[in-house]
Amino acid sequence: MNELKKMNSGLWYDANNNQELLKLRYACFDKCYALNQFKQSDSSRYDVIKDILGYLPDNLELLSSFNCDYGFHIHLGKNDFININNYFMDCADITIGNNVFVGLSCGFYTATHPLDFESRNKGLEKALPITVGDNCWIGSIVSIMTGVTIGSGCVIAAGSVVTKDVPGNVMVAGLTAKVVKTII
Repeated sequence: MNELKKMNSGLWYDANNNQELLKLRYACFDKCYALNQFKQSDSSRYDVIKDILGYLPDNLELLSSFNCDYGFHIHLGKNDFININNYFMDCADITIGNNVFVGLSCGFYTATHPLDFESRNKGLEKALPITVGDNCWIGSIVSIMTGVTIGSGCVIAAGSVVTKDVPGNVMVAGLTAKVVKTII
C-alpha cells in the first residue's frame, strides 16, 4: 500500500519523505499562495478556490489568507463563511456543514504524530477526519484536533482547543474545550 493510500485509510504514513505526498502538498501550497495574492474583490479568485478544492461550494465566502495541505479532502457545505488566516490541515477529510461561520485564525488539524520520538523522527503521522455539523459558529483562534466531530448548532468559543467530540446544540469553551451550556 502506498503512502497516499495509507494516509487516506487512517494508517501511519510517511508524510515527510514520500515524493508523491510532497508533490501534492507543494502543488496545493502554490495554489493557496496564488489565491492569497488576489484582492478580495477580484472574482477570479473563485477560479483558484475551485482549483484548490476541485469544486466551488454554493455561496461560499472564503477570505484570504487561506491555506491547506491538499485541498481535495475539504468538503464545504452551502452558505459557509471562512474568515481570514485559516489553515485546514486536510490530510484526512474535513467536512464542514451548511451555514457554518469560521472565525479568523482557526486551525483544523487532521494529522497527529507518534508520541515516541524514534517513530516521529522518521516522519510518520496518522490522519483522522474532522466533521463540523450545520449551523455552527467556530470563534476566532480555535484549534480543532484530529478525529473530532462537532454536532450541528454548536458554538465553539474563541481561543478553544477542541480535542474530543462535541454533541449538537452546545457551546464549548476552554483549553481543552468543555461544554459550558446547552443552546436551546
